[in-house]
Amino acid sequence: MSFTPTVATLATAGTGKLRELPMPPWAFGVLAFACFIVLLGVLWSFRHTAAKYDTPAGAGHGDSRDARGSYGATDHGAHH
Repeated sequence: MSFTPTVATLATAGTGKLRELPMPPWAFGVLAFACFIVLLGVLWSFRHTAAKYDTPAGAGHGDSRDARGSYGATDHGAHH
């Protein structure tokens, strides 16, 4: 006699009533779609912020072509 089928039979014997969903199945899809649209709106509100906070050309140290600054390549150890 196998132990697994006996446990499965005992586990399902006590469940007489099925659990109902709190809303219709299609409403879960609508809710997920609405949340996705809200998150997309939050993401869309941050568009072009990288361009607003980027360092202007020529304002950085070292080579003006690299605004993020690779200081070691042009300064040869002048910075810490």
